[in-house]
Amino acid sequence: MPSFHVRRGDTVGVIAGRERGKRGKVLRVLHAEGRVLIEKINMIKKHQRPTQKLRQGGIIERENPLALSNVQLICNRCDRPVRTRVEVLGDGRKLRVCKKCGEPIDKG
Repeated sequence: MPSFHVRRGDTVGVIAGRERGKRGKVLRVLHAEGRVLIEKINMIKKHQRPTQKLRQGGIIERENPLALSNVQLICNRCDRPVRTRVEVLGDGRKLRVCKKCGEPIDKG
């Protein structure tokens, strides 16, 4: 499984496209497509037919995936979207670190 710069639960900033400048929490990373779902970002209206599962039909709003290349992690110290690097600790664990200030992004 490839390692991506964002994971579920991360706070990210959108750096390109219609939603540029907005921030949100990652709900899901779609590895195969190279896309990411972010809470309340890139909302679309979908016309939904009533089904057994969804009794009430109509127009529903939901998040649409964004390309992974259009998002960056938000650094806790810098409080802005930054590039990250991976540092390998002595015990073999990997840690994502802000390239600008050196602050670890991961807890642990």
